Amino acid sequence: MSKNINPVVRIAPSPTGNLHVGTARSALFNFLFARQNNGKFILRIEDTDRERSTLEFEKNVLEGMGWLGLSYDEIYRQSERTNVYTGELNKLLKKGVIYLSQEKEPGKREEVFRFKNPNKQITFQDEIRGQVSFDTTELGDFVIAKSVTEPLYNFAVVVDDFLSGITHVIRGEDHLSNTPRQILIQEAMGAPRPIYAHLPLLLGKDRSKLSKRHGATSISDYKDRGFLPEAMVNFLALLGFNPGGDLEIFSLDELIKIFDLKRVQKGGAVFDEEKLKWMNKEHLKLKGEEFLNEYLAQAILSTNRAADLKINLEAARKAAKLFAERISVASELKNELEAGEWDYLFIETIFGSELLIWKKDTGEKTLSDFDLIISAIEKVDFHASKESIQTALNKEAEKIGSGSFFWPLRVAMCGKDMSPDPISLMLYFGKEETLVRLNNAKHALQK
Repeated sequence: MSKNINPVVRIAPSPTGNLHVGTARSALFNFLFARQNNGKFILRIEDTDRERSTLEFEKNVLEGMGWLGLSYDEIYRQSERTNVYTGELNKLLKKGVIYLSQEKEPGKREEVFRFKNPNKQITFQDEIRGQVSFDTTELGDFVIAKSVTEPLYNFAVVVDDFLSGITHVIRGEDHLSNTPRQILIQEAMGAPRPIYAHLPLLLGKDRSKLSKRHGATSISDYKDRGFLPEAMVNFLALLGFNPGGDLEIFSLDELIKIFDLKRVQKGGAVFDEEKLKWMNKEHLKLKGEEFLNEYLAQAILSTNRAADLKINLEAARKAAKLFAERISVASELKNELEAGEWDYLFIETIFGSELLIWKKDTGEKTLSDFDLIISAIEKVDFHASKESIQTALNKEAEKIGSGSFFWPLRVAMCGKDMSPDPISLMLYFGKEETLVRLNNAKHALQK
């Protein structure tokens, strides 16, 4: 593909909402392209919509970019460049390619600047879509500014791209329809045409355009839920980009090396949150056991339930080890904790004694089995390996049946029909607490 030795690219979010995953994906592709080719990556805040733009949303955009690790070389705000747009408007007025138009609106009259459309065919080469053509006749004489100090999007974009020396415009497919207007303005200004690459839209699992009805759509939402920035970057990079081969887990540095616009697809990219969760789990593994345990412990401590149960850091770290294999993202664990599903790890819970009875067993049989179960646990060396403990208990369980042994053992410790395996629970509680819970369960069954 055509490349400059030192390309200049940009991402231009509007601070009218939180940083959207689609904008973040476009930012990432621009960042990867710039860094791979020793180029410049510019962040331009398009805040000319004075009614909807806020500093709060701008802060969210900047924090989101920082969290993802997408460092930029320069930053501009359109609101600080009014004089620049005014100057370029006056130049076009002198050239006679724009004119002041009296517009009638219900109950008022206003003047706007319209571009004199030459009504021509526009053709450009898109790095992803190939040759694209538009008949601009249907656009009419379009408005480019509400006044000399109020430029509209298409005009401000062209001015900024020109004066910033933008060589490649890598953006979402939803901007494709803006391209003919922008090319017409470029030609009128005598500005060079950048190389265009329009990325595929992000789609929900139903293959409609990604929206809030599909779930979270902002980067801060995913950050707050506990997703790792490494996982989010990895996931976004593969939305529409196929690196080739079977590998799916990449670091940001690895993505810089392998990124190629030629491998970006035309069709929409499905935003599959389950795939994102899988990637998050893989990146958690890469960070190691110590990081994962602390990650889960902090998730536990951040819940309201932790405050209610007075869970301290030591208890949270101890419990975290039970979740290391099954939790993909912190929010999963937090939701379960808030629902009270794991209260039994921190306090002994009350449950119906009938839950202790295994399938077709009777209460009398289960009560009798408890003596064998308790006796077996008393003999267990809790310092032995999990495998050794499992082997020893399996032999004891043969005397009454595996279900009749391990089911009451599990329920006695957690009071639920679903939990981590009984050996893991035993090792979590320790010998003394395990025996206390077994005896309490036996007494509940006796009553």
